[in-house]
Amino acid sequence: MNEYKELTWQGLWDNNPALVQLLGLCPLLAVTASVTNAMGLGLATLFVLIGSNVTVSLVRSFVPQEIRIPVFVMVIATFVTVIQLLMNAYVFELYQSLGIFIPLIVTNCAIIGRAEAYASKNPWQKAAFDGLMMGIGFALVLMLLGAMREIIGNGTLFDGAELLLGDWAAQLRIELFTVDYPLLLAILPPGAFIGMGFIIALKNRIDAIKAERAEKKTVTRARVTAQQ
Repeated sequence: MNEYKELTWQGLWDNNPALVQLLGLCPLLAVTASVTNAMGLGLATLFVLIGSNVTVSLVRSFVPQEIRIPVFVMVIATFVTVIQLLMNAYVFELYQSLGIFIPLIVTNCAIIGRAEAYASKNPWQKAAFDGLMMGIGFALVLMLLGAMREIIGNGTLFDGAELLLGDWAAQLRIELFTVDYPLLLAILPPGAFIGMGFIIALKNRIDAIKAERAEKKTVTRARVTAQQ
């Protein structure tokens, strides 16, 4: 497996920042009451991850080791400011809905962690790809959790998608069932913790099944070899 395939697998599954590293959980749990909010924060985080990873990789030779973390934080803060201004200009209602969690991307441990662990030690092409895969992995978990909470809580999907994607996206809204009153347990933070627990448990179960199958294949091959 070449390095790009390894980065893809690490970002999406094996080392997913939300499911395995358990980083960036504060905004993840706070804003995933709907798929639209999850997509907005996921795309913002993806943009900051790619931009900061590329910049950190390009300047890594010029930054003294002792002050690398403050420099990394400044780089991340710059890209967060850019995405904050862009969202303020083009998707203002979604920007208001996400609130404080957009500027708090600066403190997202997943972004600082990738800058320190990978981008500061590798060329910019690989750093950009690592940021892309880690960002996609993080965004997918956000959207999955947002979909679970929105369906259980309100019986809808993609409610308010036009706030992020424009007026045409209003037709994406799907009403799966009608509820007289929203299920607050799913919409409020306790629902986010419960949903996240189920997603992590599902991933661990899938990994356990894969490991069992791989072990059985190894044993079968060993027996066939012994009979020969």
